[in-house]
Amino acid sequence: MSVYKHILLATDLSAEADQLIDKVKHLAEFSKAELSLIHVIEPLSFAYGGDVPMDLTAIQAQLDEHAQSKMNRFSGLLNYPVKQSHVVSGHTETEIHKVADEQGCDLIIVGSHGRHGLALLLGSTANGILHGAKCDVLAVRVTEKEE
Repeated sequence: MSVYKHILLATDLSAEADQLIDKVKHLAEFSKAELSLIHVIEPLSFAYGGDVPMDLTAIQAQLDEHAQSKMNRFSGLLNYPVKQSHVVSGHTETEIHKVADEQGCDLIIVGSHGRHGLALLLGSTANGILHGAKCDVLAVRVTEKEE
């Protein structure tokens, strides 16, 4: 009997996200689970409160294309079969919960920067995912890479 049947890895596709690869792969192998990936792009209009005096369609399309390219690279590094790869636009926590529900995922894995103080009080993406999920959530601590 497997521990999990379908794992959804929510990634921001940053350099730090690569720290999740080994842990996710080992957990998926141990559970013999299907693995799906999701990256959420918050629309540019969100940053401006929806009132943008110019058409951002072309810029948003470039962001989507760039994210899909990074997702393909990330997926290749996993060296584990990926059932579905999602690059979607919207509110991060909402989209992750939606895909997890639609795909019947029983575990969401997300990287967490382990912030403290004010950032902890205000909440984080990992915290938002945890509190709205209908399945288990595993937050894996990632550390910032120094350049």
